[in-house]
Amino acid sequence: MANSTKARNRAGWYALACLLLVGSLLALSLVVAKLADGAGAPRLSFLMVAVTVAGGLLLVLAAGQRQSMRLDRRIVEYALVSGALFALPNALGFLAVRHVGAGFVSLSFAFPILVTWVMAVGLGMERMNALRLLGVLLGLGGGVLLASAKAGGMQGAQGWAALVLAIPLIIALGNVYRTLRWPGEAGPVYLAALMLLGGALALAPFVLIFEMRQVPQLFGPEVISLLLAEVMVFTVLYVFYFVLQKIAGPVYLSQIGMVAALVGTLIAVSLLGEAVPPYLGLAGALVVLGAVLFHRGASRRETTPLATAEP
Repeated sequence: MANSTKARNRAGWYALACLLLVGSLLALSLVVAKLADGAGAPRLSFLMVAVTVAGGLLLVLAAGQRQSMRLDRRIVEYALVSGALFALPNALGFLAVRHVGAGFVSLSFAFPILVTWVMAVGLGMERMNALRLLGVLLGLGGGVLLASAKAGGMQGAQGWAALVLAIPLIIALGNVYRTLRWPGEAGPVYLAALMLLGGALALAPFVLIFEMRQVPQLFGPEVISLLLAEVMVFTVLYVFYFVLQKIAGPVYLSQIGMVAALVGTLIAVSLLGEAVPPYLGLAGALVVLGAVLFHRGASRRETTPLATAEP
């Protein structure tokens, strides 16, 4: 009994460490995107090339780990759908970052947790838990506080701000889909690679239509350096992203948005010179407290095991 309790505690702290790492890297990817935009890189092309190379690296890593790499109709469906649900919010973020700033885009990632949790409870994947609900509401309150403060300071970009607010719903749909349709025998690194490559495929038509003439701009020295940085961020980010989803489920995973919101705001203020949003300290405290309470409630969570997902 004591050993099983210790094992659960270790798994819980491992999940929390993954959560902090993934959330921080997610925020960093948006910062790199803004720097690339400032260097003249075509935004969708930059994203497509970065996820393609990162997906290729993850395929090599999965092969080196001897993970199951079967390819059938179920796997192809998973790659295409999860790829599209990954590509769309990232594309919106990359396009909007010029208009609303990296801080505001990062803040949009604070909201998927509530949508994901409601979906999971409604689908029977998660049971109602008062402590987790309190953690969700506190973290969401911090995100709302930051987002409202940032939105009030933007002039002429309200349309982009409204578009960014579609990101949480798409992310929540992706979180739930990946759990319900997780192919039982496939490893997380292989699935991460397929999602990235599926995302690149979803982006390709838009790149061909809107940015074909701008592709040569990807080969400037500064842009190449930033592209390599984004590839490294995506490679590490999505390895641990899928590991976290597998061990902790879609609702726990969606907490990365609260971490990304806080870290992204801090980076945008300290490194990119964006204005300090009002109530930053209070919002940060709410986000941290919400994550801690949610983590404590996770020890009592009951979710549908991945092995019982629909075939």
